Amino acid sequence: MSDDAERVAVTGTPGTGKTSATTLLDGPVVHLNDLIREAGLWSDRDEDRDSLVADLDAVREALGDWTGVVESHLAHHLDADRVVVLRCHPDTLADRLRERGADETKAAENAESEALDVILSEAVDRHGLDQVYEIDTTNRTPADVADDIAAVVAGEREPSAGDVDFTDYL
Repeated sequence: MSDDAERVAVTGTPGTGKTSATTLLDGPVVHLNDLIREAGLWSDRDEDRDSLVADLDAVREALGDWTGVVESHLAHHLDADRVVVLRCHPDTLADRLRERGADETKAAENAESEALDVILSEAVDRHGLDQVYEIDTTNRTPADVADDIAAVVAGEREPSAGDVDFTDYL
């Protein structure tokens, strides 16, 4: 591998460190959740989860023929050359979410989703094993994670879907 990817989606369960790491990258980064909120690219509000339901067709149209990095827990639903799935041990993830003000139900729901590989599975289903790169962010700094993402963008890292296993949490 050696060519730079033109479109890299950085995804993962909320709390895995997507925004913290991607703000340290060189080059254009679209923080998709901000775009969805600011441009009104949502179709409904999920009151139970206190979140917006994104209109992915509207998101794709707004992004157009994008290049660079797009980060969001929804980014793997976009067409991309490579997909980086950030992972974090569910116990650490739940702690991070509680520190950000999430209630116990939301923290537990996201921790279980992480243990069950929900986003990883969706990314592999849509993009295939050869386009998906897992990065474990547990006990790592955002700068270290950003370096790993940059290596994926630059083509200096091999695909690695399935390397991270948090089934011990279950």
